[in-house]
Amino acid sequence: MFARTQRLTLRPGWPEDAAALTRAVAHPEVVRMLAQVPWPYGIEHAEAFLARPRRVTDVALLILAHEDRRGPRLIGSIGIHPDPEEPDGHELGYWLAPDAWGRGYATEAGRAVVEIARHALGLKRLGSGHFVDNPASGRVLRKLGFRPTGRTAARYSAGRDAEVPCALFALDLAEADSAPCAMAA
Repeated sequence: MFARTQRLTLRPGWPEDAAALTRAVAHPEVVRMLAQVPWPYGIEHAEAFLARPRRVTDVALLILAHEDRRGPRLIGSIGIHPDPEEPDGHELGYWLAPDAWGRGYATEAGRAVVEIARHALGLKRLGSGHFVDNPASGRVLRKLGFRPTGRTAARYSAGRDAEVPCALFALDLAEADSAPCAMAA
């Protein structure tokens, strides 16, 4: 599955992306805000992530920014995966490299993936969450239409090797239906 936005291309990762993926995510300030990414993060982790089999409703896309004439640059990842809080649910997750923070890329990529969930996957609900010490991620979720559930759950962070409080959010995809975005399967 692929999607294009005004400034981004969202596409599956390929084996040849391993070095760029490692450079983008291997920052302690990124990894500490993620649940499943280990620290230190090496190329072997990127290769395993890129080779991981996925189910139809598991969406794992790299975020490439079109910032200049040198071509697209890998700046993050976004996806939909099983929700640990809901047995048959799905959860939105994302991260960006530090040099891509504060430019609206997470919101732009998130809008495209929410539309994929709604129109291509036919999902009715998405969950998400953010570690409570990462309020910027909560602002992104609110911009995407997610609402706080009022619940906080302890979630393991591989990068911290500890349980961390996570604020939980939900989005009813049937509630605010919109026109589909440009995407290809």
